[in-house]
Amino acid sequence: MAKIPYRFYLTEEQLPKQWYNLRADMKEQPAPLLNPATLKPVTKEDLTPVFCDKLAGQELDGETRYIDIPEEIQEMYKIYRPSPLCRAYNLEKALGTPAKIYYKFEGNNTSGSHKLNSAVAQAYYAKEQGLTSLTTETGAGQWGTALSEACAYFGLDLNVFMVKGSYEQKPFRRAVMQVFDGKVIPSPSNTTEVGKKILAEKPNTSGSLGCAISEAVEKATLTPNCRYVLGSVLNQVLLHQSIIGLESHKAMEILGEYPDVVIGCAGGGSNLGGLLSPFMRDKLNGSRPNTRFVAVEPASCPSLTRGKYAYDYCDTGKITPLAKMYTLGCGFIPSANHAGGLRYHGMSPIMSKLYHDGYIEAVSYEQTKIFDAAVMFAKYETILPAPESAHAIKGAIDEALKCKESGEEKTILFGLTGTGYFDMKAYMEYLEGKMTDYIPTDEDLQRGFDSLPKID
Repeated sequence: MAKIPYRFYLTEEQLPKQWYNLRADMKEQPAPLLNPATLKPVTKEDLTPVFCDKLAGQELDGETRYIDIPEEIQEMYKIYRPSPLCRAYNLEKALGTPAKIYYKFEGNNTSGSHKLNSAVAQAYYAKEQGLTSLTTETGAGQWGTALSEACAYFGLDLNVFMVKGSYEQKPFRRAVMQVFDGKVIPSPSNTTEVGKKILAEKPNTSGSLGCAISEAVEKATLTPNCRYVLGSVLNQVLLHQSIIGLESHKAMEILGEYPDVVIGCAGGGSNLGGLLSPFMRDKLNGSRPNTRFVAVEPASCPSLTRGKYAYDYCDTGKITPLAKMYTLGCGFIPSANHAGGLRYHGMSPIMSKLYHDGYIEAVSYEQTKIFDAAVMFAKYETILPAPESAHAIKGAIDEALKCKESGEEKTILFGLTGTGYFDMKAYMEYLEGKMTDYIPTDEDLQRGFDSLPKID
């Protein structure tokens, strides 16, 4: 058998023409979103004042297994897709493991991450509806960059509320958004009523994704011909990101491979949900029942490993629908760690349901251990990973070392969701020995849990 190449690409003709909706094959559906005013399941009519009409429909559709990708989206995908499925031969050798390590690399676009897959779709549906502007939030800046890129392509104005900690840590990421005409506001800000309220209560806060979501939703609802879009968590986003898993599944089929373990970093759940979707389908239908799925999150924001499975607001200002998810409480403000994209207080309802039902495992790591893994990977595989992606790398390394101890020849697949070239401040801090770890105490977490709504 010929040696598997370091990087394997599908042809343009092999690109998926449909997204895959994992909910259609789940044994039990995730609990419905609730209207915050009535506490009843949301309807499409509840969502369309905030979301684009087509996206609201996708959000609520748990039955349609495959959804056609519009030709205009397919054409933009072709600019940077298919992304490569890579074999980490050098890392395997360095670890001395019998495991085969594959990674799906999503960093070959200007946004530097997987986020563009959903940004293109959401901007397209907004343009199709005749809207003229969008609002959003961003943590590390990858989603804001991707959406700025997509909005520039489709001719839409964009306001990005960027978590203040990341806004200050990552000025170059901010500059890239501005290249694509995105207007970037540090959050919380004094440009919205909810931002003013948060600043009055916590004037020195570094912000959170929950705060930024509140501001972006308020801005959208008060701006004519405008809607809000989100880069993770929501069902519609995991649907669009399924293209990652579909490409991976097809590539591994061609190569005669199949993963024993699928690993992804976990903040809101979009990249992990996208990567695992067709492999989870195989597990759910019984064709591949033994595949394991591992979510890796920061110890400083451990929604799966230490959170509660409960209904909670998706934002700090408590103006969005309530989702049943693993959450630290919408009032939880995580420490300003360098994995800014993994600082959301909750986890996708789809990922939360799968975790609650035992289909997914979860682990958490301190950021110094994450950067240990990132530097090792960069030295052997030549790609400098984003801090978010390095969580998946750490998870893959640990799985590979287990194989070294046991002698098992497992196949490991992880998602390398983005590059770290805008994260050099973090790498400098790590290399200079200045990086510290923060793990919230039970008392810290309880303050967040105290903010959970009281729902029977």
